[in-house]
Amino acid sequence: MKKIPIGVEDFKDLITDNYYYIDKTKLIEDIENDGSKVKLFCRPRRFGKTLNMSTIKYFFNIEKSEENRELFNELYIEKSPYIEEQGKYPVIFISMKGITSSTWSGAVKSIGEKIFELYNEYDGKINNILTENENKIFNRFAGKESEEEELKTSLSFLTKLLYKYYNQKVVVLIDEYDSPIMTAYEKGYYTEMKDFLKAFYGNVLKTNEYLQMGVLTGIIRVAQAGIFSDLNNFISYTTLNNDYSQSFGLTEKEVENMLKYYQIEYEMSDVKKWYDGYSFGKDEIYNPWSILNFVKNRELKTYWINTSSNFMIRELLQKSGEEGLSTLEKIFNQEEVAVRITDNVRLGNNLSVSEVWELMLYSGYLTVKEKLDDGRYLVRIPNMEIMKFFKDEFLTIVFGEYRIVDELRDALYDKNLRQLDRSIERLILSVMSFHDINKKYENSYHMLLAGFFYALDGYYTTKSNVEAGYGRVDILLIPKDKNKAGYILELKRADSSNLEKKAEEALKQIDDKKYHVELERYGIKEIVKIGYVFDGKKVESSYNF
Repeated sequence: MKKIPIGVEDFKDLITDNYYYIDKTKLIEDIENDGSKVKLFCRPRRFGKTLNMSTIKYFFNIEKSEENRELFNELYIEKSPYIEEQGKYPVIFISMKGITSSTWSGAVKSIGEKIFELYNEYDGKINNILTENENKIFNRFAGKESEEEELKTSLSFLTKLLYKYYNQKVVVLIDEYDSPIMTAYEKGYYTEMKDFLKAFYGNVLKTNEYLQMGVLTGIIRVAQAGIFSDLNNFISYTTLNNDYSQSFGLTEKEVENMLKYYQIEYEMSDVKKWYDGYSFGKDEIYNPWSILNFVKNRELKTYWINTSSNFMIRELLQKSGEEGLSTLEKIFNQEEVAVRITDNVRLGNNLSVSEVWELMLYSGYLTVKEKLDDGRYLVRIPNMEIMKFFKDEFLTIVFGEYRIVDELRDALYDKNLRQLDRSIERLILSVMSFHDINKKYENSYHMLLAGFFYALDGYYTTKSNVEAGYGRVDILLIPKDKNKAGYILELKRADSSNLEKKAEEALKQIDDKKYHVELERYGIKEIVKIGYVFDGKKVESSYNF
């Protein structure tokens, strides 16, 4: 029985150490057929980008070409006419993962370390054919002596040296090209990183006479970085494109074959609900990281968490206005929503709501259902794994702790309304910023409470902004145990200093609009009605049974 390759990203290790391998080598043929000289593939994390780049490296690398040729025995590419290209080119393979410094100077140092490792692969091998001046520059890179400005030319300079040594143009592979940009955006040195990478990548990819082909992977194509603006022969392939739609992630047939091999094909229907649902172009794709972990552990649970992009969820709450909060609420309700998506994400200080949706789509939190005639896309949460992530991890990431959710659940279950008030008040005090509470609508409070109640899905079904009686109720909590109390919450924003009176008006609205009939329709006999009024960080309630 072959080993399950969790975390194995080196193609050679995977083939030679008896790991289960899903043949993705058609990607090499497709790349060769592709007319563009530089290609960018944008996919979520842990969808096989690094393994595919490693596969490309071993295929083209002129070093150990005969030894590497055996790695491709009985794989798709062996039967392709492009097998003739195997082992023909020097390859530069650099991963930009791991540049996580909180400062710009620290990030430059990390990039210098990567260049040091790259140059040391050739130290003592190619030096004898270099000029004195070339050797001097080479030794600065190989000795960690280069400055920031010199680092900008380090990749392009290495292609020149490798061409001189091998008399062949160079294949350049840059994995996770946008990882340092995303970190820089989060840590506050985005402009410095953007300007650096424009030169660092641009020098090697633009008008480089020593370049055979460039392949990059990442999550997003950053619009205003200008890295690719001058390239005449460049194409980016995102999850919206049909090309290369099966090259990253797993198709349903590939998942079925794997489950059958490990004799758990009977789990296929549940696996589909949990880990399927991604739309890459015309194809339906499964999350490979989750599939591998499920096969190993035989347990349906959340395996894929994109920790490095969790800050985007905070961005969403901070930057979303009323429309954005309403859209997010629909997504939480597993509804499909129409948003505008482009191939380019504009990071920076003024991240728009639509750009946050783009980040969430390309990062794997959302997926496309279909494209609408007006150019927008219907998006949704792809599967149960991501829904559970939102209901569990979302709260911890955004609000810092999960304990308050447990308190909220216990208060609801025990009908301890004083505790419920205290929990909600503490939530408002600890989470809502002045920016949030200074707006003249209750949606930010509504979104906050609804988000917490969604985390209680094992105990309550949350319905938000739904028709009930003679109107639309703000929040309904329908208990899974019909012997427990159901809740109707009407939320108001204070428009006077008399919060108590306003809370009573909210409570009266529940009765006047007969919202209780919706809970009765579900067979709930005990109903608690609560009117909440919010004034900044003050909370007032009125309730009856």
